[in-house]
Parts: sequence; C-alpha cells; structure tokens
Amino acid sequence: MTKIAEDFLVKADEKAFDVDHRNTINHNIGKYNTAVERGLSKFENLENSKKKAHVIKWRVMENLDKFLPEFEANFQRRGGKVIWANDVEEAQKEILNIINKNGGKTVIKSKSMTTEEIHLNDFLKENDIDSLESDLGEFIVQLLGQAPYHIVTPAMHLTKVQIAELFHEKFGTPIEFTPEQLTQKARELLREKYLSADIGITGGNFLIADTGSIALTENEGNARLSTTFPKIHIAIVGIEKIIPSMADLDLFWPLLASHGTGQNLTVYNTILSGPRQAHETDGPEEMYVILLDNGRTNLLAQKDQRQALYCIRCGACLNACPVYKNIGGHTYNTTYSGPIGSIITPHLKGMKDFKHLSYASSLCGKCSEVCPVKIDIHKMLLLNRRDAAAQHENTKTEELGWKAWNTGMAKRSRMDFIGGKLKNFFLKFFFKKMWGKYREMPEIAPTSFSKQWQQQNKNTPQI
Repeated sequence: MTKIAEDFLVKADEKAFDVDHRNTINHNIGKYNTAVERGLSKFENLENSKKKAHVIKWRVMENLDKFLPEFEANFQRRGGKVIWANDVEEAQKEILNIINKNGGKTVIKSKSMTTEEIHLNDFLKENDIDSLESDLGEFIVQLLGQAPYHIVTPAMHLTKVQIAELFHEKFGTPIEFTPEQLTQKARELLREKYLSADIGITGGNFLIADTGSIALTENEGNARLSTTFPKIHIAIVGIEKIIPSMADLDLFWPLLASHGTGQNLTVYNTILSGPRQAHETDGPEEMYVILLDNGRTNLLAQKDQRQALYCIRCGACLNACPVYKNIGGHTYNTTYSGPIGSIITPHLKGMKDFKHLSYASSLCGKCSEVCPVKIDIHKMLLLNRRDAAAQHENTKTEELGWKAWNTGMAKRSRMDFIGGKLKNFFLKFFFKKMWGKYREMPEIAPTSFSKQWQQQNKNTPQI
C-alpha cells in the first residue's frame, strides 16, 4: 500500500468519528438538499434534459479533435491567444512567462479548480508573485492555508463562528460579527486589489466552440471584476470543458446552477470572447486561454471510462455520497474529491498512488442518480478497480489473498475443507485490525450450512 493510501485511511478514520465535523457537513449539505430539490422542480422534464446533456457531451468527447481547433480558431480571430499545456509544469511555466513578460507582480484570481489542480498559488508564491483569491470561500481557505474542501463550496467545513474567529485573528474584526458583516469586510479588503492587480486569472465553466468564447458562472461578481480591471486576463480551462454551440448554454447553465446550488440560474453568467475590442470600454488588453490536458487524454483513451470527462463540476455527487458526507473533502488529498474525484484522479495522477479512492465507495449508486449529465459513476469506480487489478497495481499480498479466496470459492468442496475453526482463526488474527476495529467479528459455525444440510437430510429420500 502506498503512503498516500495509508494517509487516506488514517485521515478517513479520524474524520468519520469527528462529531463536530459531521454535524457541520450534515447541516450544510442539508441546506443544499432543500435548495436543490426546489431548483430541480422547475424543470418540466429533468430526465430528458439530463439525457440531452449526456448526448451533447458524448458528441464532444468523440470529436474533441475537431471542437478544440474550432474554438482555438474562433478565439484567435478576435485577438485572443491560445496555449496548449500538457501537464502541470507546462501550465505553470506558460503562466509565469506571461506574467514576467508584462512585468506583473500581483495576481487577482476568481474561483477555479484547474488553478488548484496546477497548485498555482504556491507556484506563484515561490516566484515572488502575490496571488489573492477573490471568491469569499476561496479567500477564507487561503487565509487558513488550506485547499478547497468542496468543488463548489470551498469552505463548507467551517462554521460561521470559526470564520468570525479567523477574521478577528487576521483583521481585528469583532468576534460577534455576523456573516453579512464578515462578507462586507472581505469586500472592503478585495475591492482595492481588483484595481491594483496586474494580472487577472480565472478558470472557465464552458468553452464554446462556435464562437470561440469562455463562459464563467459565479454568484459574487468577483470573476467579472477579476477580468475587467487587470490589463492581462489568463483563463485556465480543462480540454473537456468544450461545448459545441452558444445555444447549448440554454441547457447547461440551468443544469449547473440547479445541481450546484439549487438556483434557477447563478447570479452572474459571463461570456468572454477575447481581449477588449476597439469599440469596447472595458476588459483586458490581452487575453490568454490555456487549454490543460494533465492526464485528460489518458482518460479519453479509455473508451469505457471516458464519460467521466462529461463532468460539469456541479458537486452534486459529493453532496449525495454517504462516504464524502462522513470523511469530508480534505481526506481525499486530491483537487477533485468525492465520487467524481475518485474516478478521474487515478487517470490524472496515476493508478498506483490513487487506486484506493475507487474503493472508497459503498457503490450505492446515488452519485450516478444525481449526476446532471448522467455519468455512470459507480460503474466507473468498478472499472477503475478492474484496471488496477489488470495492471497489477495491487500489492502482492492483496493479489495472493484474492487468488486464494477465488480458488476456495470456486468449489464447494474446497470451502468446506477449510473448517470453521480455521476460518475463525483467520478472522481473529488477520482481519481483526481491518474489519474488527469498531465491530464484533462474526463467529463462523464449525460446519458449513451445506454440510449441516447433508447430515440432517442424509436419510431423507430425494424426490
């Protein structure tokens, strides 16, 4: 077992029995569930909408080599610049080159999971560039020195009391400040940064092929401010975020909003198609879109599993997952946590180190049920397990154990040959630490049911 998998088990064990953590998460996800139920009721036919979204994303993934160049050509036609990044190091290098070329020293960021994926804040700090998160949740976890806890709600694990204490410690605000007052304080601190930042960096919820645009979805307006005032705008977007047409936003925006927060539509929805044009009064002088691969083509090559790339990052599967609700987002030690993280991370970061995430599931199927683009998530988890075994990424002990189990289970005579005493011995000395830490181990009968049946009915004539 790798160190990453061992750490996951230790952290999951701690969080699962942290009552305060569980109460906070259950309270926040409970509010989410109420809002989402109300939001989804607005769809006339939700199932058909999800099926249509699935088909559109299927068409995109099967023709990614056509849609991405179409986006690039249309974006460049309006003065934008497209950069292709194969991995984290390339993306970091390209961003640093743009910043240095323009003499930049300060960066203002809107919420973006791709920037988390390439560890952008840490990288910029190492290169003496100040990078500030402008999304309130991201701003809070940045102050704490933490990674986002959740794809959509970065500070879901914190209570308002904990945030008030953080602001009191960092900015001297009164400890009894309300959430509204804390938000006002954050706004005061951030407004000045929008005006003075040299570079604005965002992600992108969708790439629109036919117009060469990026679509940004947010509730606070910070992405608009991050792209309006700085002279340079850099958008870092995964290659899977492409959709064919502007008209497709009519479907994807409501699906994302309703499944993400329960809204009919998020407060701010922005379409950007390049740098400021001659007739426009605001916007950046230069705009770059960095198209990030970072393992996505590895997943694209898996015909059975490429549908994991359909994900629109709504976070619905996290909120539905009984495992996520108990162990939380930080335990996964990945950019993308929960069910969707468990199926894509082994392909993005390596099966050897992250195969364990595909086993962190009850396979209840709730994640697949709630997905707005109908990704068969629990099936993908099983396929990852299959691949880990086929590629011999499991330990020798695990492989030998399953081989012995398979041999024994293949024939009734072999199962009966290993009597109850020996089975109880194995349970007591080999599985007690794994299965018996918080529960009583079962006591297996000395003789199997099959043998008992034969003995009881040996004199009974067969009909």
